[in-house]
Amino acid sequence: MTYPQFDRASNNSPLTDDELQAFDELLQALTTDGAMNVEGVDGYLTAMLLAPPEWLDQWPSADWLPLIWGGDGPDGQPFASNRQRKRATLFSLRHLQSIACVLRDQPRLWEPLFSIVEANGEEWIDAQDWCTGFLQAIDLQPDAWRAWQADAELGPALHTIALLGGDAEPAPGTDEAAALADPAERDALAREVVEGVLAMHARRTAAPSGAA
Repeated sequence: MTYPQFDRASNNSPLTDDELQAFDELLQALTTDGAMNVEGVDGYLTAMLLAPPEWLDQWPSADWLPLIWGGDGPDGQPFASNRQRKRATLFSLRHLQSIACVLRDQPRLWEPLFSIVEANGEEWIDAQDWCTGFLQAIDLQPDAWRAWQADAELGPALHTIALLGGDAEPAPGTDEAAALADPAERDALAREVVEGVLAMHARRTAAPSGAA
């Protein structure tokens, strides 16, 4: 399949709340395994922007875009129609550009699409699906992220993302295991993820083109 390339000079037209809901419903209606929800898409696209710039500027979109809906099936058609495929593609690229623009122009106004859960009569932020999407982007080129994973500043943030996203399984009885079981602690970890992403963005912006 051929998909349009991401264009950093395209108009910034953020998805409305209704469009985000429609995007999520479109993805969740697919019968393919591995389709993301909209929170996962947000994490995935954020990681793509933090990754080496050539990922988006040089890679064919077909190498990364279909992972949002679980990949193109053997017949190349996980959607009920080409119109649905085009809609999902345009939603993805518009959302990617909106994230790119806010991180470029006003990074402190960037807000991830985290889930909200209710527990003990209160609402808490939960970043599990977002972090799972972020990790799927890392898995595309894990070697490119190793320097940051070993970095004293950025490594803890990436570990928190791995912890919330299920890639770092804490041992039973540890503080990390207890934190994952407590919605208030998960909320606090999600807020750490936000600061970690902003630190990664600052590092990426300061780094020479293509450097990690």
